Amino acid sequence: MPDVPAESFRLICEVEPPTRPDLKHVRHQIGVLAPIADAFLIPDNHIGRATVSSIAVAHEVEAMGGRSVACVNARDRNLLGFRRDLLTAAAYGVDQFLFVHGDKPTAGDRTSELTVGAMLEEARSTTDRQAFAGVGPFRLGVTAGLGRRFPRWKQQADFVFVQVSYSVDALLRWRDENPVDLPVYAGVMVLASVTMAERLRASIPDIHIPAELVERVRQDPAAGVDAACEQVLALRDSGAFAGVHLIPVSRYREVSARLEGAF
Repeated sequence: MPDVPAESFRLICEVEPPTRPDLKHVRHQIGVLAPIADAFLIPDNHIGRATVSSIAVAHEVEAMGGRSVACVNARDRNLLGFRRDLLTAAAYGVDQFLFVHGDKPTAGDRTSELTVGAMLEEARSTTDRQAFAGVGPFRLGVTAGLGRRFPRWKQQADFVFVQVSYSVDALLRWRDENPVDLPVYAGVMVLASVTMAERLRASIPDIHIPAELVERVRQDPAAGVDAACEQVLALRDSGAFAGVHLIPVSRYREVSARLEGAF
């Protein structure tokens, strides 16, 4: 397991992209989280619903002086559409992606032309194309699930986001069992309510949410923020990760206030 100095630890905060053509709320999230965030991750039609393009929101982050990672899913794209996205990103100066498979869509069906592996290969090949002359290589990330070995083909990525967990020990076990020589970011999500806990258990059954945490949140909604921030600091102090992928959900104001003195 690598020993990452605390001063090198990066906090990548996820923002909620808009579901209508208004960027005011996402700009507010970026502004509030800017004091603690080294970069912002923008989901791509996450949980299967339509949102403003992750590349467009990533451009907005860059325009506000931040660094962005645009999530791009294989579910919604064929090869031509993906090439369009790469050209758009290059035109906007967006150069970091997280490639994912994509959740089950709420409308329409999943395409089957692209996989995460195919997107990695396609994005890498842009450096050899005249259309991308003068554009530096993209930085490409992939995801990893807890309880599963990290596949060899994903090691061609530049960084890894590990699945959200409410257990520091579970994340450290994964890191011990998968000594990949890439920057690895541990997933931490604020548990904002008991209703959210029930929804996560129903939709993502392999995310274990401790009953003790749910009870704490039932008694005090702020307990979910406290637990997530404590987990972030524990992961930083472990030296095992390059950083954290933090999902503050609706509690981004409280999270920023809680962590501002620590980052």
